Amino acid sequence: MKFKYASRGEKNRKNEDGTSMNKPDNIKWTKKHLLGIEELSPEEIQIILEYAERFKEVLKRPIPKVPALRGKTIVNLFSEPSTRTRASFELAEKRLSADNLSIAASSSSFVKGESLIDTVKNIEAMRVDMIVIRHASAGAAHLVAKHVKASVINAGDGMHEHPTQALLDIFTIKEKLGKVKGVNVSIIGDIAHSRVARSNIRALKKMGANVTICGPKTLIPKQIEEMGLTVTCDLKAALKNADVINILRIQLERQERGLFPSIREYVKNFGITKETLNKYAKKDLLIMHPGPINRGIELSQSAADSKYSVILDQVTNGVAVRMAVLFLLNSAK
Repeated sequence: MKFKYASRGEKNRKNEDGTSMNKPDNIKWTKKHLLGIEELSPEEIQIILEYAERFKEVLKRPIPKVPALRGKTIVNLFSEPSTRTRASFELAEKRLSADNLSIAASSSSFVKGESLIDTVKNIEAMRVDMIVIRHASAGAAHLVAKHVKASVINAGDGMHEHPTQALLDIFTIKEKLGKVKGVNVSIIGDIAHSRVARSNIRALKKMGANVTICGPKTLIPKQIEEMGLTVTCDLKAALKNADVINILRIQLERQERGLFPSIREYVKNFGITKETLNKYAKKDLLIMHPGPINRGIELSQSAADSKYSVILDQVTNGVAVRMAVLFLLNSAK
């Protein structure tokens, strides 16, 4: 499948190696925003994965850059701390030749009491094309999308969704196992407060995976089994048939609410160690984690750095997936 790239009146403009970078005529992408996995069809997820695969090849070049978004301006507006997601978006934008600007809440007019809507309207008045937003409030990205003409990408909103994390996770599964459909994935940890879990569950179910969730009962949302999942509080059961385990960070700030007896108790019942994996898991199991890792709590040092781990592959794939998302949203305009 060839990409065709046209910009500033040029048709079929090609990159240095003779390939071209535009949306093929037989690919139908119409979405202007990426606000959540909930709004994507399986076909649209597949399109993103296909483009991510091609952009990963771009990233292997001596000069890992294409002119696909030359002349476009993207603002990264992050009101919560972030390392991987923010850096990944910034690199993706640079690899696509876009101009970008990153704004942290601590250095913005948020600290002076300016509203989110006023902030994004002022940003858009500077003639930007896309806004990537991370916000502590669920639904923030949806709200912004209603008030601006620029494309909006949700980089995490409260406990609601984190769509690009789910996309890079399933991309990694497909890359390593050759498929997503029929794969047994166990998501282990704090399900109740995790936007990563919500987006992953939706993406995995849409792509035909079998999903099990595991954690303390107080960290399992009520009636979540209605999503077609297997729910267990037994780590051994979650590991038994799993092809992939995606381990979620224990949010230590929530421990003050007494949702489980102690960190020590959590480690004993749900901590993933190399010994536990050797005893109960498949030999070709994949370990995933969205980061940051609480080493020695949800995941031991030896397990995090073991042959099972594809955690750093997830980070690498995040750039390619976000390149694909940015490219496709721009193509819908």
